[in-house]
Amino acid sequence: MGKILFIDIDGTLVDYENRLPASAVKAIRMARAAGHRVYLCSGRSKAENKQEIWDIGLDGYIGGNGSYVESDGEVVMHQLVTPGQCRRIVDWLHSRKLEFYLESNSGLYGSENFRQRAVPVMKEYCRRKGKADADQASPDTVFPTMIYGADLYRDDVNKVSYILDSYQDFLDAREQFPDLQNGTWGGAGETALFGDLGVKGITKARAVEVLLKYLNARQEDTIAFGDAAVDIPMFEVCAQSCCMGSGGDGAKAAADYVTTAVEEDGLYNAFVHFGLL
Repeated sequence: MGKILFIDIDGTLVDYENRLPASAVKAIRMARAAGHRVYLCSGRSKAENKQEIWDIGLDGYIGGNGSYVESDGEVVMHQLVTPGQCRRIVDWLHSRKLEFYLESNSGLYGSENFRQRAVPVMKEYCRRKGKADADQASPDTVFPTMIYGADLYRDDVNKVSYILDSYQDFLDAREQFPDLQNGTWGGAGETALFGDLGVKGITKARAVEVLLKYLNARQEDTIAFGDAAVDIPMFEVCAQSCCMGSGGDGAKAAADYVTTAVEEDGLYNAFVHFGLL
């Protein structure tokens, strides 16, 4: 039986400028031709992906950090923030004057001032990823399909990301929303740039377990590829794991193998290492 591969997107399949290496496309297509199954496993909702990603050819998709699972075109699981929870989140973030965006399979929906407020945050986010042109980053370059001016009270939300003015915002959100999964990204602890709110108990690891049960597949046939702390649960639930050379120190320490950076054919080199091509 072939392997089942779970690949993070940002910082793993694509770099943090959203560039997709031709070698990564080649690796995935060759692996599938060799009989392996390939699933993207990302914090992104489906609407965040450009057509070039779908054009690679995939067996399925895990999105929203595990809230959505799809295989061979069939929805296996989709757990949403309830309309009531969404209203509470939006009202609370407005009351704190924190800008945010709602993540849905239908699109990304930015708050009233997110486009302006997120400019320095996006620059810092890309700078931390070592991008030479980080000063050119903006919400428009990082989230080119973001929708503004839409109704923010929604019933199709996978999760919500919001800009942290301080780490206290995350601590207060965690106290305010014990019924939701609270997390941060863009940095560890006090250095985090964003907080996020999603369905309680959702992780990439749980989504992998749900999919394996659906496929009647074996855990020993799984390999995870990622670059960040949010990928560590996925590393732990899969039989083997790989961190990109451009990834974070924590993810590197948790992985079985560290490949080269995304833009240095990292995914292709990892597939060679694991004998997938």
